[in-house]
Amino acid sequence: MKKHLQQMIEGYSEIEKELAICRKYGIDYGSRRGQWMAAVERLHPRRLKLRISEIIPETPSVFTLRLVADQGYLPPFQAGQYINLLVEIDDIRTGRPYSISSPPTQTAYYDITVRKVANGFVSNYLLEKVKPGDILESTGPAGNFYYNPLFHGRELVFLAGGSGITPFASMIREVTDRSLDRNIHLIYGCRTTEEAIFDQEFKLRSARHSNFIYDLVISEPENDYSGLTGLLDAALINKLTGDVKNKTFYLCGPQEMYHFCVPELKKLGIADRRIRKEVFGTPVSVCQEAGWPGEVAADAVFSVRLSSGKIISAKASEPLLSSLERAGIVVENCCRSGECSLCRVKLL
Repeated sequence: MKKHLQQMIEGYSEIEKELAICRKYGIDYGSRRGQWMAAVERLHPRRLKLRISEIIPETPSVFTLRLVADQGYLPPFQAGQYINLLVEIDDIRTGRPYSISSPPTQTAYYDITVRKVANGFVSNYLLEKVKPGDILESTGPAGNFYYNPLFHGRELVFLAGGSGITPFASMIREVTDRSLDRNIHLIYGCRTTEEAIFDQEFKLRSARHSNFIYDLVISEPENDYSGLTGLLDAALINKLTGDVKNKTFYLCGPQEMYHFCVPELKKLGIADRRIRKEVFGTPVSVCQEAGWPGEVAADAVFSVRLSSGKIISAKASEPLLSSLERAGIVVENCCRSGECSLCRVKLL
């Protein structure tokens, strides 16, 4: 049975032939098994020790933390990927994913750009408690929200909302710094001009590079504002981008933005394969999502028995991961949104 399954794997017979030739001439790749894993660990370690080099103000409520390797060097990454910062706050070991806003061509540091929000557990800790010289732990770079030349084409439209601009900042910096052969149109929605992150930088890059167009859209404009206003709806997207044929749309922002923008893109006839989304964290109101059982109240509390025999309390309206962390149980995780599957558990 095992042999039959192996032969169904594409390329398996070629590998068998290559191994037979190696054995004939005394080459044993099996003896190097540990060496390959060591090489992978050096390039893509599971944990990084990062030192805060600088804290750079971007807006009144947004700051960039510049992180350098405490020892050694930083692993490579793709523009659009993130790291999961691991912290301990009030005896709770938890983490939050943050997109790397610096370009992958910058190998000396990672930039993560953090907004201070009301009741923000980790973000406010980072902006209020940490300081230059402090050491933070993180996972290595991860995520699938990056450009693939085989599938995404040369015409890219970025729809960003608020701090969802951060993965796009990395992509835009890489494309313009390296003069890469692709066209980017950034449509950035913010409540006010004061909240627009990297606004002046994007204006300068747009003026200098013909393959980068930047449009800022304000939903709550000041009286003297003369730029684009409103929401990122189908009419505005169509007006700014023109023919959407062969364009790939990337979305990143608050979860309300996805609920609004995806149907608007569908109105323009854009296929699912041309829409890419980056989602961090869990729904703000999961009890209002489709499929929520009507008989379960949002404030219901359940008892969860773990395989160790321990019983913990879990709120219906929050992820089991959060309940486990509050109980002092550390679970490997990265994205906190269900993408990476690291925190997946079996329901017994």
